Amino acid sequence: MGQPRNEAFVKPELLAWAREDAGLTLEAAAKRIGVKAERLEAAEQGEGRLTVNQLRALSNVYKRPLAFFYLPQPPPKTVTLRDFRRLPDEGAESESPKLRHEIRRATYRRKVALSLFDELGEAPPAFTATTTLSAKPDDVARQIRQLLKVTYEEQYQFASEYEAMNRWRSAIESTGVLVFQASGIKRAEMRGMSITEYPLPAIVVNNKDLPQGRIFTMMHELGHIMLRMGGRCNLDEKQEIEVFCNMVAGAVLVPEENLLNERIVKDSGPREEWSDLVIQSLARRYVVGREVILRRLLIAGYATQEFYRRKREQYRKEFEGREQKSGGGSGGPPPDVMAVSYAGRAFVQLVLESFHQRRITASDVSDYLEVSPKHVKSIERLVQNPTLELGAA
Repeated sequence: MGQPRNEAFVKPELLAWAREDAGLTLEAAAKRIGVKAERLEAAEQGEGRLTVNQLRALSNVYKRPLAFFYLPQPPPKTVTLRDFRRLPDEGAESESPKLRHEIRRATYRRKVALSLFDELGEAPPAFTATTTLSAKPDDVARQIRQLLKVTYEEQYQFASEYEAMNRWRSAIESTGVLVFQASGIKRAEMRGMSITEYPLPAIVVNNKDLPQGRIFTMMHELGHIMLRMGGRCNLDEKQEIEVFCNMVAGAVLVPEENLLNERIVKDSGPREEWSDLVIQSLARRYVVGREVILRRLLIAGYATQEFYRRKREQYRKEFEGREQKSGGGSGGPPPDVMAVSYAGRAFVQLVLESFHQRRITASDVSDYLEVSPKHVKSIERLVQNPTLELGAA
């Protein structure tokens, strides 16, 4: 007589709910755990059962804890963020499973942060800055610079793009905005997104982007947060709000007055062509991408539309070439660095403070930071080091 199967006794509707919320088809989910689609479909319809090991595999695929499948009923569906990558009449596009997971992760972290502030008996910092689409982008940019308190002298002295990114990120977090990093998502699907709920709105940037690109995205999403209009972006100028947020981000990082007072720009004046050397030197000075400099010159009337289009296409092809060469190499930063890089110092420090005040357990810390408990001590040392470059994860 054969050995009885170790079957998982869970509600079928939870299996179906978790798969659909993860954005996977029956065929895709079944393939990931090594069973036939018919087998998974039967389990979802209550006509069969998966083994405990298969359920564990699904738990990993759907990015849900095993305990989730033993809930009495399915929770609400994952919120779908407004997609600013396309015009309203272009129709919706489904989100990839990885993007859905990152939306869920950011939403969860924000709720955890609110809960921890409540446990500590503290009010979360309030982000109160607002604007409208009728405002002048340069005026909004000045408002943001005052809010972030990063001087031009400090900006010019950043030693690296990662130092710049971490400083801007820290400045944004100090205003009551959480800033997370997402991984494994194609830039074409998302360069950034924002959750415009208050208090503690949140920004998520894509770590597949260059550090300079992530800096720009943070400023772009800060524009969304001030407008109270969050969503998913790739910074293409298809909608009015994307045009506005791009102009705000550019003006924050490279104010027109500062740019036009640069000796090389002042001496050259408006022109049809700018050398790569000049553009690159200005990009390094402000620690931004070359396209930002191009765009700011164009807006100021110091470059032509044709030159801007040509150079933008050149930069796009160069970036795609770097992506292909980089491949999907193994290795990377250790778990403690990744935890702080992805969750951000503000969130990590809040979790650690709650732990030290005995409001949460070591197991909670491990869950919230998605690391083994053995890494907590090193994470504490990391967040106390303001010079650590956390953008490379």
